[in-house]
Amino acid sequence: MKIAFVGKGGSGKTTLSSLFIRHLAARRVPVVAVDADINQHLGAALGLDEAEAAALPAMGAHLPLIKDYLRGSNPRILSAETMIKTTPPGRGSRLLRVVEDNPVYDACARTVPLDDGASVQLMATGPFTESDLGVACYHSKVGAVELCLNHLVDGPGEYVVVDMTAGSDSFASGMFTRFDMMFLVAEPTRKGVSVYRQYKDYARDFGVRLKVVGNKVQGQDDLDFLRDEVGDDLLTCFGHSDWVRAMEKGRPPLFDLLEGANREALNTLRAAADASHEARDRHRYTRQMVHFHLKNAESWGNAKTGADLAAQVDPAFVLGEPLPATPQPV
Repeated sequence: MKIAFVGKGGSGKTTLSSLFIRHLAARRVPVVAVDADINQHLGAALGLDEAEAAALPAMGAHLPLIKDYLRGSNPRILSAETMIKTTPPGRGSRLLRVVEDNPVYDACARTVPLDDGASVQLMATGPFTESDLGVACYHSKVGAVELCLNHLVDGPGEYVVVDMTAGSDSFASGMFTRFDMMFLVAEPTRKGVSVYRQYKDYARDFGVRLKVVGNKVQGQDDLDFLRDEVGDDLLTCFGHSDWVRAMEKGRPPLFDLLEGANREALNTLRAAADASHEARDRHRYTRQMVHFHLKNAESWGNAKTGADLAAQVDPAFVLGEPLPATPQPV
């Protein structure tokens, strides 16, 4: 399942996404974590120190390698240079799987050890650098993530968890349609729920499943407020956590010591995520991928690459469940 955590800045989406990742890893569930937030805090939330988090390879820096590998022998893609962030896979393309060895993971993923021998594969877009200021936008950084998601196949019991950028900017590209479930983290305040209606409209228009996860909920009044504002979209809530406070100080106790109510909320998240796989529509997923690619091709891609990017679409190809890996030349 491909899962995204979204929400306004300061809502706690990175904290809750890291808790969910830890929850999956503790149960030895295959999971790839992706930090797609320009602020790049997921590594620290998973226990990396400042130097280790800063040393994570930036996916954007390896974009030529990513394109060259994913292109494979697809005859519709004339060169890796003509691939853009929305280029869809077709016959001959190489696909990524959650559990495998490949050059993309070798270059971009790092293993983060967690409690009791558990670990997670972590990838990051990379932060803005001084050379980016004034000449690059945030979306140039997440293009590598979108391209990888377009080429990634995952089965039941496999997870890709993405910590998205804060605010409605998560919907500024077609990447939001790449997910089976979006968890919107909201505090019980007017500002906390203000983005919910906008998110709901975007998600509904494209058939993306969206559930609200309350955070920093301190009592019945907070719970009632969220229920009044978001109705049945409220999935579960997280309250105060001494465990999280210790984690934010860089001294997390064993994950098994997370408060019972918050552990139960994580179980609820996983149950909802697992259920989303049952409703997966691979034909719609592929159609949406093509839709955004054609929009990007017309608006800027063709001019930038000097190629007719609409020709990259393979009308007979549907991105489905993972198949047994077929060795291909690298």
